[in-house]
Amino acid sequence: MKTSNMLPLAIFRLRLTFLYTLLGLMLSAGLMSCEKEDVKPQPEKTDQWVLDRLYFGRSMPNGKEVSGKDWNLFVDEVITPRFPDGLTQWEAAGQWQEEDGVITRESTFILEIVHPEGKTDDAKLNAIIQEYKKRFQQESVLRITHPAAVEF
Repeated sequence: MKTSNMLPLAIFRLRLTFLYTLLGLMLSAGLMSCEKEDVKPQPEKTDQWVLDRLYFGRSMPNGKEVSGKDWNLFVDEVITPRFPDGLTQWEAAGQWQEEDGVITRESTFILEIVHPEGKTDDAKLNAIIQEYKKRFQQESVLRITHPAAVEF
């Protein structure tokens, strides 16, 4: 009689062990999947980013214009090494009014970079501007800075 009473108890314990083992495996799989997600950090939304837009005029004092080839070389040599994570660029047509009222038109390259706010990137942008002015005999490069909320 003891044997017949023990059998249901043994089956119950076996089932309980099986359920605990299954539950442990499920939890381990869940933790492992979380660990895999944690391996690749996800950038957080932050308000400590800025968007800088730079306008590089193409007209040079000698009457020539900065060519697309010259610009691409400048991007490869000067800009990309400072901002390898990415940038956006395009060509545009601009104009402004001189002090004497004359409207001046000039084609331009526009560069846009979104980066964390800080003195390091600010110094890199200033170095880019100075090099463009020196290389292509420019008086100025227009820089506009906006705060940017960034989310990847």
